[in-house]
Amino acid sequence: MRDVSIIGLGQTPVGEHWELSLRELGFNALNAAMRDAKAERVEALYVGNALSGSLTGQEHLGALIADFAGLRGIEAVKVEAACASGAAAFRIGYAMVAGGLADIVAVVGAEKMSDHKPETVTAAMSLGLDGDYEGMQGLTHLGVGALLMRRYMHEHGYERGDFANFAITAHANARANPNAMYRSAISARHFNEAKPMADPVSLFDSAPAADGAACVILAPSQIARDFTDKPVRVRASAVATDTVAAHDRRDPLYLEGAAMSAQRAYAAAGLGPDDIDLLETHDAFTVMSALSLEACGFAARGKGVRLAMDGEIGLRGRIPITTMGGLKARGNPVGATGLYQLVEVAQQLRGEAGDNQVANARLGMAQNIGGSGGTVVTTILERL
Repeated sequence: MRDVSIIGLGQTPVGEHWELSLRELGFNALNAAMRDAKAERVEALYVGNALSGSLTGQEHLGALIADFAGLRGIEAVKVEAACASGAAAFRIGYAMVAGGLADIVAVVGAEKMSDHKPETVTAAMSLGLDGDYEGMQGLTHLGVGALLMRRYMHEHGYERGDFANFAITAHANARANPNAMYRSAISARHFNEAKPMADPVSLFDSAPAADGAACVILAPSQIARDFTDKPVRVRASAVATDTVAAHDRRDPLYLEGAAMSAQRAYAAAGLGPDDIDLLETHDAFTVMSALSLEACGFAARGKGVRLAMDGEIGLRGRIPITTMGGLKARGNPVGATGLYQLVEVAQQLRGEAGDNQVANARLGMAQNIGGSGGTVVTTILERL
């Protein structure tokens, strides 16, 4: 296995891109990353996307974006793993370079969601749940999030307002991110008075659907400095699965797929949670950040919310999370989210996070969660 590094980063602003098609969004991120890496061509392209067939009527995105980018002829494939599609595509690109099957590989995450009514997007998103035993009964991602949050509050004695600092922190960090969808700070009052979505989940517990694309370029570490003076090493990449339906799990409040994915990444990297300088959680709902922190070993069971309450998740806290706004404030273009997480961790390790820079960041981790935990991809990156 070869050592692998990220040599180029690209992203589009997250938002409502009425004027851009899905292929244009993907191309814009790919083009930016190739320019950042000073790479004229790539040998393979992997595109993370969850909803294109349902929302844009377009599949076959690998060949589509490769052709549009002037890369006709290369290997190009779409990868789908619900909300974890972006990091799943990254995992394949990483394996290609690590295994010596390609030297320069692009991984793009792209999604376009804002052209459709909320109920259409909700129905498309629900395809990432268990169709027979959740979807057919009318359950949605929002509904699962509400059930998990309610159960968490019941078992561990929290109130809804105790989750506020997850959203407050995300919005505070998004203020300095020019690519974030919502760049306004919120207060505890805003959180507590927010419109209910599915009790106890409110507007400020839930990440917004959006359009966007992000990209990284990968290369063997031994030639990475031929392209950039700031390569970021992929220290570990790991995937694990759990039941797609939350009710089939031994414990709905224990993300076993997230725990296994994190443990595999730690083992591959020879690290533990105490070594990690920042973590990008998959904060589709505030409760998911708490569950991810617990599954990854940053907090004991039932104590993930306490980390937020005690201010330990801020940029100067014990474990900074959502450092550029997270899904909650940067926005959640579903199939692209995993790539945005990786781009943002890499920015931190390259010292390019501006006012959001985590001091002396050397090791960063991102956890991209598909569905309510059915597929989980954990990646650890290292500053070289």
